[in-house]
Amino acid sequence: MRVILALILGLALGAALVWYLGQGKHNSQVQSVTDQVQSVAKSAGDAIQEKLKSLNLSPQEVKDELAKTGQVVRRKAKEAGQAIADATSDARITAAIKGKLLANGDLSSLNISVNTTDGVVTLSGAVPSVEAISKAMLIAMETDGVKQVISALQVKSKTG
Repeated sequence: MRVILALILGLALGAALVWYLGQGKHNSQVQSVTDQVQSVAKSAGDAIQEKLKSLNLSPQEVKDELAKTGQVVRRKAKEAGQAIADATSDARITAAIKGKLLANGDLSSLNISVNTTDGVVTLSGAVPSVEAISKAMLIAMETDGVKQVISALQVKSKTG
């Protein structure tokens, strides 16, 4: 039950963020973040579907097993539930960080890529200063669910 609630919450947060970001479609930076959030949400959905397939939990297999034995039992159900919760959590973390970067006027979320795997966030891209790296890492660290932040951000000086 907790896994389903986490999945619904994560999808709702992602959908709300996509809707919010979609309101400013004239801004290419907002559109880029929207595309990244949609990509993360699709990846999370694909991971969930793949895990369900690997556990033989397609609707037809469940129906057949119910007809045969009256119950459906899978040993790895806890692992599947955890994988669903993790995928949802990672998508929520990525979306939250991208939203915070977008809201921060000093950082260009267009130039910062955010990837989350098992609560470990990797920031990559180009920023104007070392201070911007610190600020981006702080924003990521202050996000719920983040276990570790790895920065691969590089300082790119502005040339005239």
